[in-house]
Formats: sequence, structure tokens, C-alpha cells
Amino acid sequence: MSLVDRLPHDDSGRAFFIGGVCILIALLFALTPLRTTLPDGFNVFFEVGILFTIYAMLVLGLNLQYGYTGLVNFGHVVFFAVGAYSVAMLSAQDTFAGIGLGYPWPVALIVGIVVAALLGTIVGATSLRLRDDFLAIATLATAEIFHTLFVNFRHIFGGNVGILGVPQPVKDIASGTDTTLLATILLSGGITILTFAIITRLTDAPYGRVLRAIRADELVTRSVGKPTFTYKMQAFVYGAALAGLAGGLFALYNGAVAPGYFTIQVTVTVWIGMLLGGAANNRAVLGGLAVIMGLRLLSRFALDVAPVSADAFASIRLILIGVILILVIRYRPAGIWGDAKELGVDS
Repeated sequence: MSLVDRLPHDDSGRAFFIGGVCILIALLFALTPLRTTLPDGFNVFFEVGILFTIYAMLVLGLNLQYGYTGLVNFGHVVFFAVGAYSVAMLSAQDTFAGIGLGYPWPVALIVGIVVAALLGTIVGATSLRLRDDFLAIATLATAEIFHTLFVNFRHIFGGNVGILGVPQPVKDIASGTDTTLLATILLSGGITILTFAIITRLTDAPYGRVLRAIRADELVTRSVGKPTFTYKMQAFVYGAALAGLAGGLFALYNGAVAPGYFTIQVTVTVWIGMLLGGAANNRAVLGGLAVIMGLRLLSRFALDVAPVSADAFASIRLILIGVILILVIRYRPAGIWGDAKELGVDS
């Protein structure tokens, strides 16, 4: 049997293998004298790529909540922010403002995930029995409440400045900016691919079929003896914990957190990416997010040659994204790569 025949053939198996290889190569660049030099002008592609891998964890968690279970969560950014702030407050040293306790970053990252999951449990326990539109309002209000807390409690969260001095593990051990960028994108990409593998295995299992049944008709699912609220809580908490992991990794990559990183725009970006690609399909939502992030990358170059101000250009970009979304909803209501039959929509 050849080496190719020994490789996994299902999506989750291949993703486990590729994710593990990416992490091993990242550690090779970070922990050994191996160095790399990127071509001039390529840094921006790597920076956007790292942000894509972090947002990919958000969209996979949101897809588990909405795409598979039908939970309308418009406050997904709050779990991202709570994970990031928890890591920053526990691991930062010499902060300009706010709390920085200086604990080891692995401990802070684990605590950040747990805190995000606990917040997800509290929000889910109090709002998942609401109708979809009220659930959307409740989660959106939660995000706005936490954003206000981060801004106004300066002695705890650092106010608008945020918390500086967060450790950057990859940057600290890798030599040179180029090597750090390559190791970071391989590491965050590997973790994202492993996340994709776990979520895919979860949704392909009978557990995923119950979640789809809840999304299709909760009353019928409950009538056959399934504890639908328990399943909905689990999906909501899994998504929140995944957002906490993404927030913690963002803080450790960025070296600082501030309220400006955790606005409603983050939620809008992952929602548009999910709807554009096709909900209830893990590959599709990643593709949709790639389209949105690609447009953002192109707009960076377009701004340099556009005969308008930066503010006007930002408005034009939003209009362009809105038009694309309208066209997709009009002609591909299940998303570009979504399954109309799976989602029960007219194509």
C-alpha cells in the first residue's frame, strides 16, 4: 500500500492530517534556526491571512449555532472579546491601563476559553427559549453591554486604550518579522484546520443530524423524545468557546486588546461570510469568509489609487458588499456553495 493510500480519505481525516502538518512546520520555524525571507510587499497578505484564520474559527462556531441549529446569534463578537480580554488581563505585564496579572499565557488561554463558554452558558440559559427575533435582539444587546463595560471601566479594561503588554509567544521565540509571520499563519491556520476537522466530525455524526432536525422543526424533534433545549445549549456553548479561543489567539498575536477590535463589524463580517458561502456547510462558510476578506484585501490596494477620501471609500466598500449580498440572496438564497435542499429554500 502506497503512502497516498494510507492518507485519510474523508474530510475530517484529511483536515486532521493537514492541520497537524501545518502546526509541525510552524514549530519548526519558531523553535529552530530555520529562517525565511518573504518577498517585498507580501507582509500584508500574511497579515490578512492570519486574520482570516482567526475569523474562520468565529464563522465555524456561528455556523454550528445558526447553520446547523437555527440559533440567531447577533452578539457573537462578545465571546470573541471576552476570550481576548481574559487572556490579556491574565497574561499582560506592564500595561499602560487596566489589569495585567502576568500569568503564563497557556493558563490565560485556557481560562479565556472557559470564561467565554461560561458566558455562553449564562446567555444561552436566559435567552435560548426566546423566539428567533427576540434571541437576536438579546444577543445583540449583550454585545453592546459588554462593549460599553470595556470602554467605561478604564481601571479594569483600560478604556479606549485597552490592555497593552500581552505576550506574543511566536514573536518572542522566532527570529525576524518574516519568520514570525510565516510561523504565525501556519500555526493559526493549523489550529483552524483542526477546528474544521472537529466541527465536521461533530456535524457528520448523529449529533449533527439532531441539530439539523431542530433547525428544520423543533416541535417534531421534541415529539420524538429529543431534549432540544439541551442540544441548543450545547451548540451555543460550543460556538461561544470557539469564539473565546479565537479571541485568545488574537490577543496573543496582536499583543494588545482594545474595544475598537471588537465592534459589531466583526459580527457582521462573519454573518455575511456565512450567508454568502452557504450556511450548514463548513467548507462553504469558509469560502464565503474568504470572499469577504479578499475584498477587504483588494480594497487596501484600491484605496491608494481611488480619487476619493478614505471615509468615502469605506462607504463605497460597504455599498459594494451590500450589493453582492443582495445579489446572492436574490439568485442564490442558500449561498454560493450552499445546498438549497438542505436549507429548505427555493433556489
